[in-house]
Amino acid sequence: MQLDGRKINATTTMHMTFYWGRNVTLFIDSWNTNSWFTYFLTLIVCFLFSAFYQFMEDRRLRFKLLSSSITADNGAFLYTKLFSGGSRAKFVGSVLFGMTSVMNYLLMLAVMSFNGGVFMVIVVGLAVGYLLFRSSDDEQIMVIDDPCACG
Repeated sequence: MQLDGRKINATTTMHMTFYWGRNVTLFIDSWNTNSWFTYFLTLIVCFLFSAFYQFMEDRRLRFKLLSSSITADNGAFLYTKLFSGGSRAKFVGSVLFGMTSVMNYLLMLAVMSFNGGVFMVIVVGLAVGYLLFRSSDDEQIMVIDDPCACG
């Protein structure tokens, strides 16, 4: 098919509403599922990635709590040895925030494929990851936790 002198692949369609089926393109053209096996593998990857996102977010929040709770009063030697005035802690915290932000946006892009299976698997993966990694009774982590989906 030709449009304005450009060749267009007629088999690739972008859905703007939820659909059910095994044909999904995620992120790049070469990640295209055309069989039930590849679709199932894609769903497994989406599930694991969304659960891993919750793990990384838990690590980021715990690191933030650890770096903010170490003060000159309760660990001067440890504080100066590990964080040298807090600049290393801020750098590591920024790197962790960047990593979780990238993961968050990739999950959003996967959901924007509008495939019902991908959507459901990501939501279930986030819930399972939350249950496994972030649903502890640690009250201090819950105070730091921000319900905003943007980090």
